[in-house]
Amino acid sequence: MATKTDSTTLKIASREVGHSRGSRRLRRSGQIPGVLYGLDLENLSFAVDAHELRGALAASGAVLSLDHDGQTTNAVLKEAQVHPVRGEITHIDLVRVDMNKEIQAQVSVELIGVDDSPGVKEGGVLEQPTREVTVEALPSDIPEAIIYDASAAEMGDTVFLDALVAPEGVTLVLDEETAGETPLLTITAPRSQAELDELETETEVVGDEPAAEGETEADGDDTEAPAEGDAE
Repeated sequence: MATKTDSTTLKIASREVGHSRGSRRLRRSGQIPGVLYGLDLENLSFAVDAHELRGALAASGAVLSLDHDGQTTNAVLKEAQVHPVRGEITHIDLVRVDMNKEIQAQVSVELIGVDDSPGVKEGGVLEQPTREVTVEALPSDIPEAIIYDASAAEMGDTVFLDALVAPEGVTLVLDEETAGETPLLTITAPRSQAELDELETETEVVGDEPAAEGETEADGDDTEAPAEGDAE
């Protein structure tokens, strides 16, 4: 099962390629710098409104319909650089696509029926180790997500990636040797209070072990040794 989304039009404008100072000015004005390449055409450095970009990426799935000076180009997101603290997109790479040729894309795996799962109803803990998979399809057929119905999962069950089913026109790109061993979801019994207490005790014992012979504890001395070449 999968859900499809239509492409979203996103207006982009050419920008001059310069120093990082210019990119910072763009971001302060609410624009995100990016590069468009692919299909043996000239690379295009562009700027796009940050708010419109977030909306397009959230709504369009794989394909973006770019409006550049009145001309439309279909593209997919290749890479997005994200600020490590603020979590904001700081730069994007887009790749042009031919709508008549298949492409590969990463899509999310969405679980449904979790609340109806017998294992969950019994108090089991459901975990989803794999949240994305690679698919191959025409750009217009790339799904927003591959959906798995977990309503039949019972306590102690482990569902592997080879249980996923691709919709018509879409191929799951999985490693045949590991797909049957890579967990998609697991349902395990919750730990008892006695087990949690025992784990906490073991952790405390390990933390209280004395320092090994020859080791000394630092008493607030955070001074780092000078880097090579910095010593006087």
